[in-house]
Amino acid sequence: MKKHAPATLRNREAIADVLARELPDGGTVLEVASGSGEHAVYFADAFPKLTWQPSDPSPEALESIAAYRSEYEGENLLAPVHLDANAPADWPVERADAMLCVNMIHISPWSATLGLLAGAAGVLGKGAPLILYGPYFEAGVEPAPSNLAFDAGLRERNSEWGIRDIADIDKAAKDHGFTRANRQEMPANNLMLIYRKG
Repeated sequence: MKKHAPATLRNREAIADVLARELPDGGTVLEVASGSGEHAVYFADAFPKLTWQPSDPSPEALESIAAYRSEYEGENLLAPVHLDANAPADWPVERADAMLCVNMIHISPWSATLGLLAGAAGVLGKGAPLILYGPYFEAGVEPAPSNLAFDAGLRERNSEWGIRDIADIDKAAKDHGFTRANRQEMPANNLMLIYRKG
């Protein structure tokens, strides 16, 4: 059954603009936490020379992705796979040329971010991009009131959730061999962080 995430319609074009500058010309993009699958279809269509591999740990999300994929006329969108960022040793994908993760880090435990980075270190080659999208807190930058309220609401729902500090992500990324190569401001007080494997 197809799910609909309203944010995907609002942010997909802006994300695609950044992806056009950061993704390789060919190869496989592993999308972690694909959610409804709407992004996967849109990006696969936008980048026909790339093979798009959606994934998610949720059975409902995998069903939704498969439903959207069944309507996709291109051949570069693979069947979704079960992938849990918390368990990088069990990832079903061995190699990828790029990784994308949209709106997962703030609605999952910190362990999922650490798992994402460990998994990325295992599947990406030297120079390959790991691209993260979502809201983040940043030293020296006044947080938007909407992000502060969003963070408080997330932590009320689950004490392990919340908007993360970029400095913490940078440090954890460095521990796994990644260096932040770009920071791009996005609509609605979001950011895209691009890390490259050393």
